[in-house]
Amino acid sequence: MTREHSAAPAEAGVGAEPFSRRSLLKSGTLVLLLGTQQIARGATIVAVRVWPAPEYTRVTIESDGPLQARQIFVPNPPRLAVDIDGIDLNPELRQLVGKVTSNDPFISGVRVGQYAPGVVRLVLDLKQATLPQVFTLAPVAAYQYRLVFDLYPTRTADPLEALIAERLKDQQQSAGAAQAASAATDPLGELMANQMHKPAAAPRVADATTSIAKSPDSARTTAQKDANNGAAAPVLSGRTDRLIIVAIDPGHGGEDPGATGPAGTHEKDVVLKIAHLVRDRINATSINGNPMRAFLTRDADFFVPLQVRVQKARRVQADLFVSIHADAFLTPQARGASVFALSQGGASSTAAKWMADKENKADLIGGLNVRAKDVQVQRALFDMSTTAQINDSLKLGSALLGEIGDVGKLHKGRVEQASFAVLKAPDIPSVLVETAFISNPEEEAKLNSDAYQEKMADAIMRGIQRYFAKNPPLARNRAL
Repeated sequence: MTREHSAAPAEAGVGAEPFSRRSLLKSGTLVLLLGTQQIARGATIVAVRVWPAPEYTRVTIESDGPLQARQIFVPNPPRLAVDIDGIDLNPELRQLVGKVTSNDPFISGVRVGQYAPGVVRLVLDLKQATLPQVFTLAPVAAYQYRLVFDLYPTRTADPLEALIAERLKDQQQSAGAAQAASAATDPLGELMANQMHKPAAAPRVADATTSIAKSPDSARTTAQKDANNGAAAPVLSGRTDRLIIVAIDPGHGGEDPGATGPAGTHEKDVVLKIAHLVRDRINATSINGNPMRAFLTRDADFFVPLQVRVQKARRVQADLFVSIHADAFLTPQARGASVFALSQGGASSTAAKWMADKENKADLIGGLNVRAKDVQVQRALFDMSTTAQINDSLKLGSALLGEIGDVGKLHKGRVEQASFAVLKAPDIPSVLVETAFISNPEEEAKLNSDAYQEKMADAIMRGIQRYFAKNPPLARNRAL
């Protein structure tokens, strides 16, 4: 065995002795025993995968039998060591070393070795302290048994604060451009102005975040206090903007590829491309003078549970939620785009129910840690869904359907309804757009076309604008 792949006890930083429950408990370390089945002697690793993302990195070890593992997290330097029982080191498992990329936010490297007969030790060297979740998944869809390591940051970023920071950056750039234009037309006046006035302090994100919870009057009072105390109050613009936020939700991702077309196109890939195009259009648009910002529930290839997608949209106080998918059916003849809204009762058609059932299985395929799944929250969100939210969702769906119909064939000429888990935000108009049938060879080719992706993004953008033309965003204390 080469040194690159070895995980000698000293290298792992977990001591020269094998892990034992007594020694780990003495050191205050929690031992996590996974699964209730007996150790699968003779199980073989069939595939390994690494899914890096800013939010978390997932490592998946797939085997032909159930696995049992013990883990220990060592804080300094940070690393996660895992002993997997009942397996022998094989070429597939060795490949894990080369799966880690230099831009992974959490993992700096992987070491793997045969620690003892029937025991393989993995050591994940980390770039930062993490909150690891290690769990197993039973076979589902195309996957066999999976052992999963999810590495989360100890402190998560505030997505709303990031959107505000983007808006402040735009305002600063606009102010800089206006100042440059003024200097070009009146250099003497600009020179005099610079001599008479000291430059104002740059606005801070924290100030803008705090102002969300304040009324414009209280914000002005705070600015006056700062001025009286000699502090330079940030001046962002001559008026108050209402930031309009649209949550764009590219379906599936990571372990969950979604539907796959006859030529091998994965739904998760094409919908992410369309989502990026929609984001660019939203960020360049204003509604009645108020700037828009797009928030993507995932901006790369990683898995996001359905409930988390809803929570993300609510966390940024989104005004709309648009989930983007590519349809699939058992036969290749089905074609056309569709738009769905939530239903509190039964589905509007058998096809709509079938579609909702299929999409709601994403958590099973993507791999959700059931111990972290809050079923009560899901139930509460559904119970809180109101008729008003559904009515607004139907209006949004109709506006989108009217524009998407100009791009290509519609599968149904009306907005359908079913109990989609991802549409259950109680206070956000939410729709799911099926952009085409990826199971149809012709439509799969269109989904891979840059031209079709651009047209679909344009149609979604026009539908959003059409909706807001008749349904202005609700007034909220979220001004900048």
